[in-house]
Amino acid sequence: MKLTLEERRDLAEVEVDIRCPVIDRRVRAIVAAANADDRRLVGTADGSTFIVEAAEVLYAETVDGRTFLYGRNRVLESPLRLYGLEDQLAGTEFVRASKSLLVNFDHVRALRPYLNARLELVLSNGESVIASRQYAPAIKKKIGL
Repeated sequence: MKLTLEERRDLAEVEVDIRCPVIDRRVRAIVAAANADDRRLVGTADGSTFIVEAAEVLYAETVDGRTFLYGRNRVLESPLRLYGLEDQLAGTEFVRASKSLLVNFDHVRALRPYLNARLELVLSNGESVIASRQYAPAIKKKIGL
């Protein structure tokens, strides 16, 4: 891979050009990383509103009609429904793992088979979440299985 970095003071914002013979997993990961860096999510906890980088969120889950963003050290409630978060996070490493769960694949450290063709996803903080059998094939495909 050849990488060129050019500083130009006449630009108003960062521009990224990618030239490749084929769009493969590596290129998609570069694009996702560039997109994720600019994505911010809003959540509330204890009466305060917080803005967090999408990359800091391990997963988002809907419980009893409320959507929560789970980070390493805190849980925030999101004003968006899960499908709204999924739209906002399109093009990033977030993947649908079940009807009520989005997982940041950058934080997935291991996959394990689970009962009834489901998958257990072990996250970077040691926590595990379960991917339903409906979404398991897409997750396996994402890692090349």
